[in-house]
Amino acid sequence: MSKIWQKTITVDKLVENFTVGRDREFDEQMAAFDVLGSLAHTQMLASVGLLDKADLEVIQLELKKIYADIKTGDFKIEADVEDIHSQVEVLLTRRIGEAGKKIHSGRSRNDQVLVDLKLYFRHELQEVVEAVQSLFNLLISLSEKHKHVLLPGYTHLQIAMPSSFGLWFGAYAESLIDDLELILAAYHITNKNPLGSAAGYGSSFPLNRTLTTQLLGFEALNYNVVYAQMGRGKTERVIAQALSSIAATLAKMAMDQCLYLSQNFSFVSYPENLTTGSSIMPHKKNPDVWEIMRGRCNRLQALPNDVAMMTTNLPSGYHRELQLLKELLFPAFADIKNSLHMAAFMLEHITVKDNILDDAKYAYLFSVEEVNRLVLSGMPFRDAYKYVGLAIEKGEFKPDRNVNHSHEGSIGNLGNEHITNAMQNLVAQFPFEKVNKAIEGLVA
Repeated sequence: MSKIWQKTITVDKLVENFTVGRDREFDEQMAAFDVLGSLAHTQMLASVGLLDKADLEVIQLELKKIYADIKTGDFKIEADVEDIHSQVEVLLTRRIGEAGKKIHSGRSRNDQVLVDLKLYFRHELQEVVEAVQSLFNLLISLSEKHKHVLLPGYTHLQIAMPSSFGLWFGAYAESLIDDLELILAAYHITNKNPLGSAAGYGSSFPLNRTLTTQLLGFEALNYNVVYAQMGRGKTERVIAQALSSIAATLAKMAMDQCLYLSQNFSFVSYPENLTTGSSIMPHKKNPDVWEIMRGRCNRLQALPNDVAMMTTNLPSGYHRELQLLKELLFPAFADIKNSLHMAAFMLEHITVKDNILDDAKYAYLFSVEEVNRLVLSGMPFRDAYKYVGLAIEKGEFKPDRNVNHSHEGSIGNLGNEHITNAMQNLVAQFPFEKVNKAIEGLVA
């Protein structure tokens, strides 16, 4: 296997297979970002006199060709090449000769993989934000569309007070805002440049780290070179926490869907082609999409702990098990994005049931409404509570099914316009336009 670090000793095959593991598989997902890092790094090398203009031109041209191949799917890490960093350098040297051997000056595989990961995470976080936005907009639309349709509210899974589909859909929309607050924090931590920290102790070359920061669209540097390396694992941990927050929202929504789809509730329905059947019971219409989503999202809620256990008690400096973090984070991004897209797809086809509360079993939902009416007529709250309670015990309670909730965030005043403004203001804090413009400039 071709290794950019190998000298004369050949590593035992069993050791090689064990230590490389699945790293090459995940490295292919970072291929475009490795090329971006090299495009910025070589421009910086030329700016400080470590690469002449002729070499820079031929290197940049070939790197852009490799980038184009990656984007069209015409790229792979060859079987005898160790990782993405080696593959890019091997291709360059094969195609342009000696100039390809010069691109590694002033960096280590440590900061090279760090910048690849930061660029990959940044890209994935943007896609998560966009998927959350789409689901949020749909939930707000459904909340407005069905805001007058009442729904039983539960505490302890006992019928409690009247709710509405407007409240139910809107609650998950607002939950996504808090989830994106964590994503924004993770994005800020991710969006710092580690390139130039080399193996974690800097370089004697006169590197211009500010230039690579600007070229790659990073918001700032990881200034301290030791901390730049210590940040590996910490970045993943913060991202894991943010992804798990979205997963918690989706898992709860999925559980509600499974309950509300069951015959005992029967509050919502879906077209038959979005449910699955039973091999023995011909009447079954199973909510498999929501069940799989619930399972995946529950698993994602363990992600922060998995990352923490991988990195707990590691001293400063690089350690090889850090590469295993890819096995945790890369599939997690795929799972959360897939779950967000499927949730939106299903909700586009949901049907809600009208007149649910006309059923006699929901009569006691209106007990608090009656207490409040008595209080508004002048009766002390405690007396009103006892009066209605005794009527229920005697079987004499006659509910008035009119609901008049008008305060902010209640059935009659959802506040969806404020929730929407909060989401728009939050998303505006992500510097996607600046980042995308920087990347376009690199590959132009």
